Formats: sequence, C-alpha cells, structure tokens
Amino acid sequence: MPKLKTNKSIAKRVRVTRNGKVLCHRAGRRHLQSGKTAKRRRHLRTVALVPKELAKAYRAAIHN
Repeated sequence: MPKLKTNKSIAKRVRVTRNGKVLCHRAGRRHLQSGKTAKRRRHLRTVALVPKELAKAYRAAIHN
C-alpha cells in the first residue's frame, strides 16, 4: 500500500497539539482593522480551537 499524502493546504493552516486538539488562527484579521475595536483586534490575535466535528477530518487529512 502506498504512503498517504498530507493535505498541505490544511497542514499550513492548522496545528495539532500533543493531546490531539486542532488549533487555527481566527478569521477577520487581514484588513479593515481600523473599524474594529482594540479589544476585538486583541482577541483576533489568539488561536482558536477547531470544533470537534471538523477536527477529526483535519487530523485525518494530515495523518495525526
């Protein structure tokens, strides 16, 4: 059986922790930041936990 290929588009966007949780960056931080409050911009800098339903598929795609 051949090796399974890693889905690189997902691998670049998410990170799997040692406990198997999947982390990603928050959406909405690319542009138009002057219209957002400082509190909102600060929270957008933090990483987000991917929902369990998606995390299972993401782990399968990057083989972790």
